[in-house]
Amino acid sequence: MPNTATLQREAAVNVYRSVEQGLKETGAETCGLMFIHCAGNSQPEQQVRTHLEQTSESAFQVWKDGATQAIAVLLPGLSLDEVHYEGLRIKHELQETVPGADPQITLASFPEGERPSKATIQHMAESSKLIDSSEIHIYTLDNTADEPERILIVDNDPTVREFLQLRLKMQGYETYEAVDGLSALELIEKVTPDLVLTELNLYGIDGLPFIHHIQNLEMEQPPKIVVLTEQRVEQTISQCFRSGVDDYMTKPFSPVELDARIRRCLH
Repeated sequence: MPNTATLQREAAVNVYRSVEQGLKETGAETCGLMFIHCAGNSQPEQQVRTHLEQTSESAFQVWKDGATQAIAVLLPGLSLDEVHYEGLRIKHELQETVPGADPQITLASFPEGERPSKATIQHMAESSKLIDSSEIHIYTLDNTADEPERILIVDNDPTVREFLQLRLKMQGYETYEAVDGLSALELIEKVTPDLVLTELNLYGIDGLPFIHHIQNLEMEQPPKIVVLTEQRVEQTISQCFRSGVDDYMTKPFSPVELDARIRRCLH
C-alpha cells in the first residue's frame, strides 16, 4: 500500500541528515535513493509525491533539498534495476505534466548492509544539477582500495571552479583548486596531482610560461595537463600542444566531453 505518512516533513529539515537517518531506519535491506532536479526555480515535489502515491506498492519518503533544490526520494527494498525503472517512470511523468521541467535524475541502490555517508548523499544531490538531462545518471560507490586520482583545477572564476569541483567529485576524483598560477605551482608540489585542469588567462604567471613551470618542477611523475580556456586562437592551441599539453578544450564546453577527455588522459 502507498505510504504517505512518512512524507510530511517541514521545509527547513536538514535533508542530508534526514536521508541518512531514513536509510538507517530501513535496517539492512537493499534500499534505493534518487535525487531529481528540474529546470527553473519551482521543483515539482508534489507531482513526485502524487505519482508515488498512485504507483508505489511499498513505503517511500520524499524530501526537498533547499540548498540544491533537488527532490530526494527514498525507496526501501528496491534493487538498482527497480530504482532505475522508477526513475524512468518519474522522468516521463514530469515531462508529461510539468511544462519545461527537463528532469535531471541521479539514482543508486545500496545493497544489504551498505550505507552511504552524508558526504556521498550530498554528492548525489549536487550531481543531479550537473548531469545531462537526456540520460539518468547511476551513482556508484567506489569500493576499491585504490586512492582516487587527484585533479587540480586552476581558474580565477569561482563559478567555474565550483562547477568543475562538483562535476569531478561526482566522477570519484579528489579535487583541489587554485585561483592563479603561483598558488597552483605551490599546490602541485604539495599534493602531486595526477592532472592539472587549467585556464590560460591567469593572474601573475599564465599561459605557456605557466605550463613550462609545471613541466620543470622536480617531480617523479609530472601531472597531465588539460587546458580549459576561452582562448580560441589557432596559434595558441598549436603552441600548447607543442609544449606538451595533453588536451585542449575551449569554453563554453560540454561536461560530458570533458569527462571523456580527462578519463582518456588519465587512463
